[in-house]
Amino acid sequence: MSALAGAVRHRAVWSPDAVALLWEGQALNWRQLHARAMAAASVLQGASAGVVALCSGSPRELAIFAYGCGFAGRTFMPLSPLLSRERRESLLAAAGEALRFGEGDLDPAPVLDAFAAGEGAVASGTPPLSEVEMIIATSGSSGEPKGVMLSPDNLLAAAAASAARLPLAPGDVWLACLPLHHIGGMAILHRCAQAGAAVLLHPRFDPARILEDLARHSVTHLSLVPPMLLRLAEAGSPPPALRAALVGGGELSLPVYRQARAAGWPVLPTYGLSETCSQVATFRDADETWRPGCVGSPLPGVVVDIPAPDEAGLGRVRVRGGTVMRGYLNPGLRPGEGLQDRAFLTADLGRLDDQGRLILLGRADDMLVSGGVNVHPAEAERVLADAPGVDEVAVSGRRDAVWGALLVVVYRGGAEPAALEAWCREHLPGHPRPRAFLRVESLPLSPEGKLDRRALRRIAETTS
Repeated sequence: MSALAGAVRHRAVWSPDAVALLWEGQALNWRQLHARAMAAASVLQGASAGVVALCSGSPRELAIFAYGCGFAGRTFMPLSPLLSRERRESLLAAAGEALRFGEGDLDPAPVLDAFAAGEGAVASGTPPLSEVEMIIATSGSSGEPKGVMLSPDNLLAAAAASAARLPLAPGDVWLACLPLHHIGGMAILHRCAQAGAAVLLHPRFDPARILEDLARHSVTHLSLVPPMLLRLAEAGSPPPALRAALVGGGELSLPVYRQARAAGWPVLPTYGLSETCSQVATFRDADETWRPGCVGSPLPGVVVDIPAPDEAGLGRVRVRGGTVMRGYLNPGLRPGEGLQDRAFLTADLGRLDDQGRLILLGRADDMLVSGGVNVHPAEAERVLADAPGVDEVAVSGRRDAVWGALLVVVYRGGAEPAALEAWCREHLPGHPRPRAFLRVESLPLSPEGKLDRRALRRIAETTS
């Protein structure tokens, strides 16, 4: 039995009447969720393929398939409909034989209908424990997406590590507005099932509705990316029940952090990866000590180091521990691909401070060479975030015969380009100082709300 199914079955026995899952005005307790998941599993259990893929943007559908696959002993592979057909086919080919639902493939309705009925046929016996419980597609922001294979042990270790840093218990409610085809969303189902807490699914990010539901359901936990946090902070303050607003998936600026904290949001900057089952480190120290890039100390059981630091201690971040993936997807589901001695060397640049906290600078593949010097965009972005008249800012580079990469500022706000250029001359040394400035109405974001660096580079190339 999978980690998710085992947790649901345990809760159905020991706290059957406690709320487990909420969405769009409906609620299921653990007994009802168990019965419905078993009914959905009865449809999936007859499949010959060990991998079940669902392409859907509906969090309800994705959650139902996650529970159903768990009880059917099938590996679940959630896929975003925003992926091109070509990229989806590439991922599915890497999975080998798979049962495919949604977006022109099999109709998911029989599985969804069985779950809705919640009675009749149920999964037979105890399914074998799959070595791979879930396959999560990476975002592909720096190239072709890959499938990340996560085992039941990975998911159990990740839920335990998260709960050790962020206590989660029966009676708590975690609002899920991140896409469930990404690990940041799917991890919420696993954390809550292990802890006996409820999941509140939101079909899309709507600040007004989220504020209403935070109060209506006494939500205690929330996961966001920085643009979501900004919109919520602009919309109002949270109710007192909210204890933790995890913010990750991209660079959190100091102005946004300060604005949200001033509005009462319990902001916890965090760092995680699909390859590590989401959370790696989370900052929980005093408000006034936080600086951009600091994501706190690693979670219990997670080991982080910098194996090849430069003279300043900066280098690519490496992660070890039980949360590290089984490996990248391959037709035989063989373990180990993408790992070195069971450790994962990320593409993120960082260093550890004297308190053991991880400080992130950005991605190694975002590094620019300007005038023969390595420059990371985040170095300039963090300074520019404090410039007058700058609401949001990102730095990229355009090809230049003299500089190699000429640094370009793309920003939103009232500052005039000439005034911002003068401010940079005063506050930035020569090598990370931008030479071109472009004011835009909004920065380019990916469908997940992260800064789209590839689109940013295309914008930078248009400047003169």
